[in-house]
Amino acid sequence: MASFDTFNTARPALPTTGLFSALLGRVVAWNDRRVTVKMLSKLTDRELRDIGLERGDIDAFAARG
Repeated sequence: MASFDTFNTARPALPTTGLFSALLGRVVAWNDRRVTVKMLSKLTDRELRDIGLERGDIDAFAARG
């Protein structure tokens, strides 16, 4: 009588390279800045003043992260 195992052996996790992690981090940071600038740009000048910003400050504020 033949017998065999029906469950798979665990596969080793793929190594996470520092390069991939760094690239992913940069893409995420870029997208966060893009979304922040887009959202702040939609506010009126009065709404920006309410939160302590001027229209010219938007890029610098978004870059601070």
